Amino acid sequence: MPQSFYDQPIEQVEAKLETSTANGLSTDQVDQRQQKYGPNSLAGKKKTSIWQRFLAQFKDFMIIVLIIAAVLSGFVAQEWTDAVIIMVVVMLNAILGVFQETRSEEAIDALKEMSTPNAHVRRDSQIVKIPSTELVPGDIVLLEAGDVVPADLRLISSNSLKIEESALTGESVPVDKSSTTLQDEKVALADQVNMAFSNTNVTYGRGEGVVTETGMKTEVGKIATMLNNTDETDTPLKQNLNQLGKTLTIMILIICAVVFVVGFFTKQGSQPADKLAIEMFLVAVSLAVAAIPEGLPAIVTIILALGTQVMAKHNSIVRKLPAVETLGATDVICSDKTGTLTQNKMTVEQLFYDGQTHSTQQKISDTEPALLAMILANDTKIGDDQNLLGDPTETALIQYAFDQQLDVLQLLHDYQRVQEVPFDSERKLMSTVNQADDKYFVAVKGAPDQLLKRITKIDQSGQITPITDEQKAEIAAVNEQMAQKALRVLGLAYKVVDQTYTDPKTDNVEQDLIFAGLVGMIDPERPEAKTAIAQAKAAGIKTVMITGDFQVTAQAIAERLGILNPGEDDRVITGAQLDELSDADLSAHVEDYSVYTRVSPEHKVRIVKAWQANGKIVAMTGDGVNDAPSLKQADIGIGMGITGTEVSKGASDMVLADDNFATIVEAVKQGRKVFSNIQKAILYLMSCNVGEVLTVFMMTMLGWDILAPVQLLWINLVTDTLPAIALGLEPVEKGIMERQPRGKKSNFFSGGVASSIVYQGILEGVIVLITYQLGLNFGPHVGNPSLQHGDALTMAFLTLGLIQLFHAINSKYVHQSIFTKRTLANKWFNWAILVSAIIMAAVELPFMTKFFAVTELNGLQWGIVLAAGVSMIIIVEIVKLFERKLGKK
Repeated sequence: MPQSFYDQPIEQVEAKLETSTANGLSTDQVDQRQQKYGPNSLAGKKKTSIWQRFLAQFKDFMIIVLIIAAVLSGFVAQEWTDAVIIMVVVMLNAILGVFQETRSEEAIDALKEMSTPNAHVRRDSQIVKIPSTELVPGDIVLLEAGDVVPADLRLISSNSLKIEESALTGESVPVDKSSTTLQDEKVALADQVNMAFSNTNVTYGRGEGVVTETGMKTEVGKIATMLNNTDETDTPLKQNLNQLGKTLTIMILIICAVVFVVGFFTKQGSQPADKLAIEMFLVAVSLAVAAIPEGLPAIVTIILALGTQVMAKHNSIVRKLPAVETLGATDVICSDKTGTLTQNKMTVEQLFYDGQTHSTQQKISDTEPALLAMILANDTKIGDDQNLLGDPTETALIQYAFDQQLDVLQLLHDYQRVQEVPFDSERKLMSTVNQADDKYFVAVKGAPDQLLKRITKIDQSGQITPITDEQKAEIAAVNEQMAQKALRVLGLAYKVVDQTYTDPKTDNVEQDLIFAGLVGMIDPERPEAKTAIAQAKAAGIKTVMITGDFQVTAQAIAERLGILNPGEDDRVITGAQLDELSDADLSAHVEDYSVYTRVSPEHKVRIVKAWQANGKIVAMTGDGVNDAPSLKQADIGIGMGITGTEVSKGASDMVLADDNFATIVEAVKQGRKVFSNIQKAILYLMSCNVGEVLTVFMMTMLGWDILAPVQLLWINLVTDTLPAIALGLEPVEKGIMERQPRGKKSNFFSGGVASSIVYQGILEGVIVLITYQLGLNFGPHVGNPSLQHGDALTMAFLTLGLIQLFHAINSKYVHQSIFTKRTLANKWFNWAILVSAIIMAAVELPFMTKFFAVTELNGLQWGIVLAAGVSMIIIVEIVKLFERKLGKK
């Protein structure tokens, strides 16, 4: 178990690390430790080459099936054209996969780049500047505002030191640091105030610390280790395609076996047994090839790629293709609070002065003592264009003054600071003495409870009177009310003196003060987040808040957002309470909790795994370094494009370009649309292939003429490409966000698709066989068996092709009628059907008939072919009507 340093006195830490806080390490000690501990940097995963990533694309079960089919087509059935087309599709799919998927090691590379380049350390009693990679445990590091902490440190001194740790802990407010030894044995990361952690930012003050851990042993290094050890989870899309591939394989093997056995025994005696066996084997292989929708992987990839373009227009940048569809299947969104649900910007929300609580919309006078105190007792640096630099709490106060249309720079000029008592974490106050004509205005701000101890008077509408116990109780009650609303409350006080102080300190400057008011601040929720959460809830998606912030703050924000609702059983749990639960207990009760507070990166991964153990598809949003492991563990990780660190973006599957939580809801809608459209393409392709297989199978069994390989190939080329791709461009179906998530156990055959494939495929085959029989009895060559058989086969060929184009229109809706205005809304589909129909009919051109072994049909025969195609729509619409009526009952 790793040792802790926050609960050990400085002397004990110094002895354990064999260092001197006064002199630092010697050169010999540094050399020895650098050999022992190595560089202060992060180790990444072994990178995979482009060649390795390319080969990985062929592990997919569906791809393996297609490759086997290509080999059998070429070497056994001698259908080399078919074999080449299948292999081209397979190669194209692999190339697109490598091109779209971003390398996972980018997350670790980004972590490395975050390391501060230099550090100020004390070595051999001298202050020197060195590259941070050369730090070793025991080094004494000096910190000041603006620094990035170069390693994990146990603080040995602190002067008004504040460190912003939101990227690591999720807490938006900078933490007041001190060197005081903590007594508790188990202290959450966010509460270890005497520790400074690698890659966090010093926002205020100065300090010194001794390096306790470097490189992969630091807290950020532990995250890097978790990233290295996190396995990529298979997306629902990949699982569904694998399942589809296995189903197809079983079906194909059964078809081959049945055709071979039945054909061999029914045709006994027609030719020698060995020749008959070879013939039937070739027929079986041809049927198997016809059963494989060789264009499906490429079509799925194209639909996903088109989906990424649509989502990009809605500010969702997809880094991995399957993520497009996965988000549509999401059951749970585990969202980080800071910067995702909130703005990551402290904002003044309420003021209390003159005995009343005021909203920020109310105008305040520039002579109001409360306003003067918050502006003057403030170390914010105001740059050009009113850019504010400093502690977020203090910049919020200055921003409020700007929002009030006050000339802050003029006020600071009129009240020049001449003395100050800096903030101290023990007394929790800061004061400034400011010259105001011939007097001096003393401005004080800080913790209300500490301030009240030093207040003797109160200012109410300019009337200054001695403060009473009742007034102090009222102030304390207002402070409590603000705190319950998760507001960070500061007290404001002042006094006017005749001269400056000889020795300004708390004992003289911060005494006999006049109460001016209270100011309540919060990192507010994003305005659009509440609506987005409500929309997600309507779509059956649960939103869970996970944060490093305090319970009161998180609970208040969650209630304001609608994540927690009065009367519901949703509960709040802290990281410490989470530690008491086993993985089994957490999995059993994870649905009871909607808010997790004071959590560590390890907790976030546990929460995601617990939901996944319950069969839920989990999306995780986040922007900090601390979110990276859980982003990678989740079924889909969603990074933030603006506030997100490169680490979180590198570990995610999708990035929100606008950091807008509402964008997730739109992405869910697009993801559901993509799944629906892939499902339509599969329904179309599979039912068409069943129709082809049934047609050839029955023709073989009945001893009829069989469609030639070139005819089957032409049908596949014409019908399996443009119409299927165009189905992927179908617009969002009405009411798609009112459906419940389809669940992890669902697949492309769910929702009536499997039964539709079977009956529609059989229907196609039956209609083609009927058309063949009609062809034998109608036409100019009746009475001439050889010519009439040619006409019949041509009619069957054209019917099989055109009926599939008519069926593509059916496939727009699994159960709904196609007779709506929305059916013709997809102009790409309309053109695809028209172009495919022209190409299909082109085989009847005089110079094409010989190549495709077809005859030229007359008007009556064409009428039969077209009627057969239209009958597909009519019959399927009747079936859908009965399905809808039965469904309503």
